[in-house]
Amino acid sequence: MHTVDLDFTIDRVTKVEGSASLDVKVRGGKVQEVRFKITEYKRFFTQAMLGKPIAALPQLLSRICGTCSNAHLLCSIEACEHALGVVPSPQTMLLRMLTMYGLMIRDHALHLYLFSMPDIFGKDAFLDLDESNPEQHQMLHDGFEVKAAGNYLATLVAGRSVHALYPAIGGHLRTPDAEGIAEAVKKLTAVRPAVLRLIDIFAQAPFHFDRQTNFMALVPERYGFLKGVIVTSRGDRIQEEQFRRHLERVVLPYSQASAYKHQASSYMVGSLARINLASDHLHPKTKESAAHVLKHFPSTDVFHNNLAQAIEILHAVDDAIEMLTTHQFKPEPVPKLVYREAVGVGVIEAPRGTLYHEVGIGADGVVTHGEIVVPTGQNQINIEEDVHRLVQDLLPHVTREILTHEIEKLIRAYDPCMSCASHFLKVNWDA
Repeated sequence: MHTVDLDFTIDRVTKVEGSASLDVKVRGGKVQEVRFKITEYKRFFTQAMLGKPIAALPQLLSRICGTCSNAHLLCSIEACEHALGVVPSPQTMLLRMLTMYGLMIRDHALHLYLFSMPDIFGKDAFLDLDESNPEQHQMLHDGFEVKAAGNYLATLVAGRSVHALYPAIGGHLRTPDAEGIAEAVKKLTAVRPAVLRLIDIFAQAPFHFDRQTNFMALVPERYGFLKGVIVTSRGDRIQEEQFRRHLERVVLPYSQASAYKHQASSYMVGSLARINLASDHLHPKTKESAAHVLKHFPSTDVFHNNLAQAIEILHAVDDAIEMLTTHQFKPEPVPKLVYREAVGVGVIEAPRGTLYHEVGIGADGVVTHGEIVVPTGQNQINIEEDVHRLVQDLLPHVTREILTHEIEKLIRAYDPCMSCASHFLKVNWDA
């Protein structure tokens, strides 16, 4: 196989929002070109923003994604608040953090249990796990219970686990009641052992792929997903409002999504980047329980992105329990918006990595321009480079079927999207 010319295409990669495909060109046993093509990614939300009243913008932009919509909602709210000079209350920020924790628990659980775990057990799908096998039986039940706990937390705090109702510019429309808080704490406490089992499963996963790259994430004083300074593993520190000076947009003529570089190089965002750069800020209980796996970080193994997601679920559980049991939530009025001509930037950590929203408004509060930079676009070039190396390393040793499966697992490790089928590669070979 390593002496022939190959052109093969993955027709439809459905683990991104919209559609994507992958083309690989091999000549004389050498990989010449890899194209990760996001073919239906551009959905013109930046154009849809124009002319909209700023008060309506967050709910509009939450529709960008049907799985992590609450990340877009909160990022847009932050951008709007910065434009208007609005400072949310400490309680509002706590409620937003709890909203993000609900999202992270649910989103990471779906990716790890439904899409990545079948590879570990040699199954095609999560529901193919064997109920008669004690370990697989446990994983089946764990997956649904962890996901349900995240859904409950997000619904309690934000009104919905998708397209949340309560987060608003300047405040939060409703606070959780005592009965709901007690139930959330009960559910989160109950799934903690399951999350520890999940961490151990991915710590022992047999898949590895190491390649040096630059990692980038929003690093806070307290591990979280809403505040901080943008940091890279090469030592850069970037203020949120300066992001556009440091992210270099790259036009890939074969892809509808904008790609990005930093200092002329590819980089990776997501859970692996966050744990690499900020593991010291994790909840103390999380650091204690996960000490045996945290020793693997910082890591350049892309498959450790799965392990990092499992650790983030544990942090979200531990920190949410602490917040819910140590704070009294009381109704607060949402301030009236005072419009002005301004530009605001919001930066948060979505499940798959750093998310940027920029909004410009006129004195009448109507949007004049906007920009959105999503994690999958930022990881696009890094994915291409990883696939290039993977294919080159495997070409002399494996069949086409194995090569296809290994590419699939590597792309899946980035978790480009969640709302899709477990297996996503349809490969046409032309040798």
